[in-house]
Amino acid sequence: MKPIKEMQVDRLKVKVYETTEELGLAAATHASEIIQSIEKSVINLIFSTGASQFSFMDGLKKQTIDWTKIHAYHLDEYKDISPEHSASFRLWIRTRIEEVFLPNKVEYLHGDVDNPLIECQRYAKLLQDNPIDLGFIGIGENGHIAFNDPPVADFQDPSWVKVVKLDELCRRQQMGEGWFATLDDVPKEALTVTVPAILKCKKIISIVPDERKAQAVRNALYGPISTDCPASILRTHPDITLYLDRDSASLILE
Repeated sequence: MKPIKEMQVDRLKVKVYETTEELGLAAATHASEIIQSIEKSVINLIFSTGASQFSFMDGLKKQTIDWTKIHAYHLDEYKDISPEHSASFRLWIRTRIEEVFLPNKVEYLHGDVDNPLIECQRYAKLLQDNPIDLGFIGIGENGHIAFNDPPVADFQDPSWVKVVKLDELCRRQQMGEGWFATLDDVPKEALTVTVPAILKCKKIISIVPDERKAQAVRNALYGPISTDCPASILRTHPDITLYLDRDSASLILE
């Protein structure tokens, strides 16, 4: 299984595969190789969620990974949403990672607490005390990473986790993926790991399939490094590989 195109933009390595399934398997194989190379008793991973990560999850099922060493974290959660809500990222992590792979520990970011600011501080300390060895970072249709949408993304953010307002494009993406029936159902706020905290990941694999992500991919690779497209900052990370399929790469293929 070979990519149909490989390239590098600044520090960011890019691999394009014909299909979403090939992309997911290639990214999962790469992840497994990295994990096996880490000589530690505890390996910290942080996961993106959502429909774009399904093929990657399928690919992980085909890998040989010692999940007893894995401590798993996730990037974001809607504010005031139950962990049993079908769109909850805690539910996503629980049903697609914890119950499937049985990692040693899963640390959840709780969006339905009484004091979300204290929850942000709690989760930030967890991330600071347990540096992330490998992050799986998606890119949204508006170029967001985690829930750092263009209006709230801050490349110099002093916080590691914060409460943010979600912009309309982001909320429409969540509805379009089928997580919510109407735009009014989509929460207007979320808790998110910030951009500087994401960049603290020692290594990053970015999994971005689907034609609806094509413009964001082009902006991230060839636009200015700017919060207008928060994913553009990934070009500065020292060890990152972006996995695309033909559809998500359609605006960068010659």
